[in-house]
Amino acid sequence: MGDPAGVGPELCLRVLRNPEVQRRCRPLVFGDAGVLVRVAQACGLGLPACVLAADEWWVEGGDQPAVVDLKSINPGGVTPGRVSAECGRAAVHYISAAVEEALKGRVAAVVTAPIHKQSLRVGGSPHPGHTEMIAELTGSSRSCMLMASPGLCVSFVTTHIGLAEVAGDLTTQRIEDVIELTSEALQKALGKKPRLAVCALNPHAGEGGLFGNREEERVIAPAIARAKRDGILVEGPFPADSLFVPDHRRAYDGIVSLYHDQGQIPFKMQAFEDGVNITLGLPIVRTSVSHGTAFDIAWQGKANPRSLEQAIFWALRLGEG
Repeated sequence: MGDPAGVGPELCLRVLRNPEVQRRCRPLVFGDAGVLVRVAQACGLGLPACVLAADEWWVEGGDQPAVVDLKSINPGGVTPGRVSAECGRAAVHYISAAVEEALKGRVAAVVTAPIHKQSLRVGGSPHPGHTEMIAELTGSSRSCMLMASPGLCVSFVTTHIGLAEVAGDLTTQRIEDVIELTSEALQKALGKKPRLAVCALNPHAGEGGLFGNREEERVIAPAIARAKRDGILVEGPFPADSLFVPDHRRAYDGIVSLYHDQGQIPFKMQAFEDGVNITLGLPIVRTSVSHGTAFDIAWQGKANPRSLEQAIFWALRLGEG
């Protein structure tokens, strides 16, 4: 359900009643029924049709869409659009419960609504976001984020760290891992061997050492060479400012970005409404919306469910692959 104070509850209410979603799967919302009732009333939406107890939800409700009521927060104490430790802890509970059920095989995939990083922090979570949290919950030794849309797919070597830390966190092994994970996921999703491009770190790919500390030659190029030897179709490193130009990016099925904004800015300009966040390298399928909690429009009936719908459809595609 995501952060109770954000747009996640409204998005969940909308997808529960989406006929195409219902035709292709049984959607279950791990969250708080009381919060969803408040949001439904505030937004003029239908109430959850089926609410199940958390301890035996898998033996109840048949095949109809449902809410698994975790009772993680006092619904009356939630203020929409406000950072809250209680909301941060509730969001962690929703994620942990859904991941546990996926590991047990009771759900086919986990699709997450947005959480708020400040609420997570004040709520005591050590994780900066979903990706790191779910990697720990599943015991995954290597994982990465992939942002996916019909026209552009971008994976990330580093994500939620400061820009000054990026160069020090880049290793040849990490870059090679992300190339491999990206290739495996896109081959499953596209049904063919994908073509990948890797971004450079420095402007103009370093200009032969004029910019940066030769990260392109020392760290990035060796990872690409090793991936090529393993049969992956990958090229680079390319200057990022020209790689995302439409004529260039159309030559590739996926782009490996080295840090958060290097890939997120062009991706969100292209696919903000229908983009999907996918965590690769997990023993379960996990996808998410590509946007945040949108506190400024929370509980106002204005949230667009397009990204959450696409996250569900990508989860189905990856789960079937």
